[in-house]
Amino acid sequence: MVRSSEAISIALDTVGCKLNQAETQLFARQFARAGYRVVSADNGADVYILNTCTVTHVADGKCRRLLNQARRRNPDALVVAVGCYVERARQDLAQLDGVDLVLDNSQKMNLVPLLEESGYLSRPSAGAASTNADFRTRAFIRVQDGCNNFCSYCIVPLVRGREKSLPVERVIDEVKQRVADGDREVVLTGTEIGAYSDEGIGLAGLLKRILEETEISRLRLSSLQPQEITAELMELWDDERLCRHFHLSLQSGSAAVLGRMGRRYSAADYKRAVDLIREVVPGTAITTDVIVGFPGETEAEFEESYNFARQRRFARIHVFPYSPRPGTKAASMPGKVDDKTKQERSRKMLALGRQGVRNFRRQFMGKTVMVRRLVGPHRQLHQGIYQER
Repeated sequence: MVRSSEAISIALDTVGCKLNQAETQLFARQFARAGYRVVSADNGADVYILNTCTVTHVADGKCRRLLNQARRRNPDALVVAVGCYVERARQDLAQLDGVDLVLDNSQKMNLVPLLEESGYLSRPSAGAASTNADFRTRAFIRVQDGCNNFCSYCIVPLVRGREKSLPVERVIDEVKQRVADGDREVVLTGTEIGAYSDEGIGLAGLLKRILEETEISRLRLSSLQPQEITAELMELWDDERLCRHFHLSLQSGSAAVLGRMGRRYSAADYKRAVDLIREVVPGTAITTDVIVGFPGETEAEFEESYNFARQRRFARIHVFPYSPRPGTKAASMPGKVDDKTKQERSRKMLALGRQGVRNFRRQFMGKTVMVRRLVGPHRQLHQGIYQER
């Protein structure tokens, strides 16, 4: 069915990582510039597009629920699923009641022309371009995609492919465009942004170029791994525009579990990275991810992981009960941990994470700190006294 109304509305929704969020923001801009009206996913739009995630079975279930909800909100809508879940299980989603179209990761980056050329949409007339899309003031920019690591539990390399980086000049142009659009903060995202490489320029070089050549007020990185924390990278935090936050993937504090996971660092490597960050950027927020219930994880290994996390004093811990993913090495590993044990370990690790949030906030109570903000075209530093709520 061709949808050609001048008031046609497009709703975009996202499940999953910051890379997915960056892509969805890009889709919104592309639709708005093509003249379509971008609206909230709760409004029963004419077209609903979900950028899916398949990193766990929980993410799979959330995607299916959102697609079903979109159909219920507007039975006549065009419902489209794109992204990683499609890449993994295209037929499963294609056969889901209410889903009209599925597009994999290679197709979704040409979403607007693909829908138009396939006859699903007819572009509004010239001059009908929408300006109502809510892009907020924090922009996610994709600088890298894919992963070469193939950790034993992770499906991402199977659905995202091998590592590839966007050219430096393209990233800088995108940051400049976001500044011109009024964005105050940019988050650089990717599957493995520490692996960024363009003609000999790595992540540190990319950050230097952005800081030197753009007027972005705040610059933030998404997830890094400990082996990517180098002295060269840390020197850049002398620039106050770099946010005092590092998301440093842990997954487990147990040496044996890290080995079974196929991670490319040891617990000692992780400790050295955290120590370096805190030495160079005192008071910074360090957050992390932890998987509990990985195949073969004994009670002693969980306690080792728990104690390691406690000693690192994280500002926040994202906890994931292990979820077997088809095609990964860990899915066939012996030593399955039962669901009840996973839940108990999750609760304990989440409680530690909540305590970490409180402890991190309390260190600023009664202190005057500098918070960068944008006022008109000029950056200013704003003094404020933190009070816990």
